[in-house]
Amino acid sequence: MKIVFLGTGTSQGIPVIACPCPVCQSTDPRDWRLRTSVLIEHEGINITIDAGPDFRQQMLRAKVKTLQAILLTHEHRDHIAGLDDVRAFNWLQKRPMDIYGEERVLKELQREYPYVFAEQKYPGIPEFNLHEINDQPFSIMGLKIIPIRAYHYKLPILGYRIGDFTYITDANFIPEEEKEKIIGTKYLVINALRKQKHISHFSLPEALELIGQLSPRKAYITHVGHQMGFYKDVSKELPDNVCLAYDGLEFEV
Repeated sequence: MKIVFLGTGTSQGIPVIACPCPVCQSTDPRDWRLRTSVLIEHEGINITIDAGPDFRQQMLRAKVKTLQAILLTHEHRDHIAGLDDVRAFNWLQKRPMDIYGEERVLKELQREYPYVFAEQKYPGIPEFNLHEINDQPFSIMGLKIIPIRAYHYKLPILGYRIGDFTYITDANFIPEEEKEKIIGTKYLVINALRKQKHISHFSLPEALELIGQLSPRKAYITHVGHQMGFYKDVSKELPDNVCLAYDGLEFEV
């Protein structure tokens, strides 16, 4: 299984529009971050987790030719705003896009994209095949997915474990019983917005503490804000088994 970081930035991305800070002015490509998303490639199956406003650019940059499904963590726009662009895959694959999310999230899609669900559909609109999930395991084309309940301040969201890989973003609390689902993970992706505490995201110290508890072979930090600092500087501060993820980074599970 191959993991490709399509985007590793927070809701505004980096650089932030009109921001004069040194990180937003960086010339290091590892400091340029699209909105957070990841591509999972496994035995001919391609799945993304989330599809934010940079989805089209991410698909083109990663040269994704087929996409079987999209897993949604929650309904915030930086995670769903690119779903209109699945129309290209609809046309090429001759079928609706399979989209997995909780009931609340799927209802938000219906509000956000009313034309997709209209009784009289305009030609060429995207096609969604919605699959309601909860905190129980399910499969996509034989690939077992274990949802992990986490909280984005007070909003319940889902992370996902697939074999030895676990992905959690936009969280600042994971219940102890949900951490049990992560134990044994060899490769963990976890969010950390900045070094200072935040109301709805893990800070870097909090993420590192969690990584220490879960003891993966390798951990990757994603959903990074410009306040975190430069990639080259933050990387020097991290333990040997922790990497500050950047757009385009790939690894094998």
